[in-house]
Amino acid sequence: MLDAVDAGDELLLAELEALRLVRERTKVPVPEVVFVDRSHEVCDADYFFMTYVDADNLNAVSDTLAKAESDAYAEGLGAITRELNTIVGAAFGSLTGPGDRTWRAAFLQMVEELLGDGERRGVVLPHGYDVIRAVVAAHADSLDEVTEPRFVEWDLWPGNCMVRDGRIVAIIEHERAFYGDPLMEFGFAGSESSAYGDATAFTRGYGRRPFTAAERTRRRLYNLHLALVQIIETNFRAHTNTEQYEWACARLRETVALLGR
Repeated sequence: MLDAVDAGDELLLAELEALRLVRERTKVPVPEVVFVDRSHEVCDADYFFMTYVDADNLNAVSDTLAKAESDAYAEGLGAITRELNTIVGAAFGSLTGPGDRTWRAAFLQMVEELLGDGERRGVVLPHGYDVIRAVVAAHADSLDEVTEPRFVEWDLWPGNCMVRDGRIVAIIEHERAFYGDPLMEFGFAGSESSAYGDATAFTRGYGRRPFTAAERTRRRLYNLHLALVQIIETNFRAHTNTEQYEWACARLRETVALLGR
């Protein structure tokens, strides 16, 4: 499989580092990198080859599964996510560094960079940009509980999970991974918003105890960040309909209300 990254070195390097870390430090199945070319001699972009995964995309077959089968896959994703989260980094933020000393600093920068992208493109949010900044700042103290940088896959939803014969045989698309708070993993999103699905089976597979009040606040902040990503990326990806934008705006309004605004 050829994976060409038009966004530049950062995403490609992040994915290569994520694949290396997962292969060297866990037993989680991922494709093997077989060739990397950053010379730009063949094409005007960095690229790499990785091994082909002979399997079905879990999201594509989800409608054909019985509830017990869906729950089994969700539990499996929970267990895989927990294993990924055992990887410890030196600093919070990018896998390739330099990173931040605190999770609060790293997360606030992630949100600010995202908001900056939206402002530059004139993306309309259901709440003003200053309102979003104020909501995040009001709850930023909850981020200080996170003191150890852990590998966070972040984009591990069924669409990035490959299955065959009832088993998860690979996870793909690792360019958004970073060092942060494991509670930011996508599988936990449904714990604060049923619109993202039922997180029960995932949480059971992860082996997670019930959330504390501070952890629930953090998960709401992470849902806010996720909704912002889903809104703002519709502009950068030049979506031709408003379905995702409108859905994500509803999630943002929902999460801001949970955070007290």
